[in-house]
Amino acid sequence: MIDVRDVTVRIGEAVLLEDVTTSVRPGRVTVVVGPNGAGKTTLLRTVSGTQAPSGGSVRMDDRALTAFTAHQQALRRAVLPQKVSLPFSFSVVDVVLMGRTPHVRGATESQTDVEIAYAALDRVAMTDFADRDYATLSGGEQQRVHLARALAQVWDPPDNGHRYLLLDEPTASLDLAHQHGVLSIATALAVEGAGVLAVLHDLNLAAQYADHVVVLRKGAIAAQGRPDDVLTPSLIRDVFDVSVLVQPHPCHDCPLVVPYSGTDIPEVPEHRAA
Repeated sequence: MIDVRDVTVRIGEAVLLEDVTTSVRPGRVTVVVGPNGAGKTTLLRTVSGTQAPSGGSVRMDDRALTAFTAHQQALRRAVLPQKVSLPFSFSVVDVVLMGRTPHVRGATESQTDVEIAYAALDRVAMTDFADRDYATLSGGEQQRVHLARALAQVWDPPDNGHRYLLLDEPTASLDLAHQHGVLSIATALAVEGAGVLAVLHDLNLAAQYADHVVVLRKGAIAAQGRPDDVLTPSLIRDVFDVSVLVQPHPCHDCPLVVPYSGTDIPEVPEHRAA
């Protein structure tokens, strides 16, 4: 488990996070939501170890995160940031093989590393693009390649401890089908025992795929818990300043968030089975 306790992050006069306590648990998908500037990316960067907290602590598998070397952290957790820029031309499979760097022993990747890279590409439905120049891909395709890179990095659990996948807005550049595809992959990884943390903007994606939702507002936790318990009309109105109906999803065991404009709750037609 990655345990975040009373974490505060200050940059100059700005307080980006304040007394945040939450966790990323193996076997669970945790989704962080909140308005722009709420501190979602800062929380993910703190969990990943790229942002040192000003106060509080972050522990991974019962050890202080700072007790792990950068290499040891890379063996246990992979991060998919919002944007990744590559200054040179690489083939798609070479980009995915970058995820195997912490595991490489010697001067070059092993046959096992190459097989894992292709398996990761297959999982994101990009095998046919393996030999393409990464720079020629669309933004959404590039995002899927980097997801494959992250998957390749944590393909197998470490010898001692758990593996974690940290995703910062992984659906931002993707069409509807691939949004659900990415989050289905994340869910499958959690079922395999990994801990997943994802920053999302879409509350309905959070409702459908999260086991645990963390709602941030102005750097503090406004609520956290199961989607059914957290994604309520009153909380969404208070945090996001938008009026919504929250109803049972017609196809999934999760809430469905429907925004509306105006001050009166609209009449909702009765749902009838076809």
